[in-house]
Amino acid sequence: MAGGAERTAAGAGEPVAPAAGGERTAAGAGEPVAPSAEDEQIAAVPRKPVARAAVAGDEQAAVLVATLTSRGETVAAAESLTAGLVCATLARVPGASAVLRGGLVVYATELKTALAGVDPGLLAEHGAVYPEVAAQLAEGARERCGATWGLGLTGVAGPSAQDGVEPGTVHVGLAGPGTRTVRTLALSGGRDLIRTESVLAAFALLGEHLT
Repeated sequence: MAGGAERTAAGAGEPVAPAAGGERTAAGAGEPVAPSAEDEQIAAVPRKPVARAAVAGDEQAAVLVATLTSRGETVAAAESLTAGLVCATLARVPGASAVLRGGLVVYATELKTALAGVDPGLLAEHGAVYPEVAAQLAEGARERCGATWGLGLTGVAGPSAQDGVEPGTVHVGLAGPGTRTVRTLALSGGRDLIRTESVLAAFALLGEHLT
């Protein structure tokens, strides 16, 4: 579209201005301008699953930040497949600094031990994508970042399997006061959707323990 920002009524040569009620009129003409075929095509395009999940993640993050703030509690995360997306999503919320202690990105298997304290024998026997690994990641995040709650995420975003584990397999761990639990997910979709849905699952798990 010429100019990139402005559009004009066909043949009028004047910019199209928004009108009340959602209609558009040619400036100075007072006549409604019918939506173009391009407008209708844009309106008909559904929001992509990844975008919908990202919006839901932002909403959940806002609720968590508010709840943790009211309780005077904090959170940290050790992330493998999400590679910092949990912390980044929380950090988008104004006031997150009051509750978000920090995070560990432990994409490489050996860093799960070096940074988060995961048992190397466990990793050698079962691999990185295993429920107990998620639990130990959560504990490591909590202890090493000095947080009330720790989240741990490990899984396979795809498109290929990892150590015989199918794409979409995700383990989310949570550690906190009197709490040590893991939730296993079987997700579908592309890499971005699986990673975003993993963040949603982590927020949901934490939220359940804050009620």
